[in-house]
Amino acid sequence: MDSNLAVAPFVTFDWYAAHRDQVVLVDARWYLDGSSGLEAYRQGHLPRAVFVDLDRWLSGPASPETGRNPLPDPQVFARGMREAGINEADTVVAYDDAGGVIAARLVWMLRATGHAAAVLDGGMSAYTGSLEATAPPRKPGTFTPVPWPAERLADIAATAAGTATVVDARNRDRYQGRQDPVDPRPGHIPGALNIPCRENLDPAGRLLPRPRLREHFERAGIDSAGNLVSYCGSGVTACHNLLVLEHLGLGHGRLFVGGWSQYGHRSDLPVETASPSGA
Repeated sequence: MDSNLAVAPFVTFDWYAAHRDQVVLVDARWYLDGSSGLEAYRQGHLPRAVFVDLDRWLSGPASPETGRNPLPDPQVFARGMREAGINEADTVVAYDDAGGVIAARLVWMLRATGHAAAVLDGGMSAYTGSLEATAPPRKPGTFTPVPWPAERLADIAATAAGTATVVDARNRDRYQGRQDPVDPRPGHIPGALNIPCRENLDPAGRLLPRPRLREHFERAGIDSAGNLVSYCGSGVTACHNLLVLEHLGLGHGRLFVGGWSQYGHRSDLPVETASPSGA
């Protein structure tokens, strides 16, 4: 396809309908409880969509030292894109059934490495047409691996140092330590602000209007992504906050991809459960 169509971080269904012959549509469904995104895809997906498996192609091997969903080797990511029929210069539009907070991982990975990609606003919850149950024919793509850009990432030391604005994208109950179904310790990184990525969405799963999104971040004292680190449980939904900041014209923050699943395993590091002022 090689359309090289530049896009904003989020696009509407109307935009997609006008450009669908110029983009690759990707179903990026994935579930924290271990349910199969591929099986969901096989049961019904948006027409023309190919499936990209987060566990196989968008994550490396899990470990306490790196977290549940570390970034994969660039060679693995590039292979996954090629097997999905995605070419180097293609524009990718990705969706899920969670308002885009999962699809954001693929979109962030592509945009961070210089590729055109966007989240389809609303995803499956906003789609009213018929679903397909078969994968569209796609020839293997040509996609060159490139290193993950260091300037777009923060490691555990930089995140814990207290020199950046750290934002936790998890739901408030996990941030406050009231429950955590998957990670070893409840709570959050000391000083981190809680901006749940799902609060970027309206009840129908669509992105809030820009003024409301801006208020969402300004209430936490954030008016720039210049010195901001975003994390979540394992570097998936944290990407949604980073894309929203870019959508608002506030710049590019950094992703702490290990997230709480890495930090929480470090018993030598402190944990908070109370919210700092402004969170």
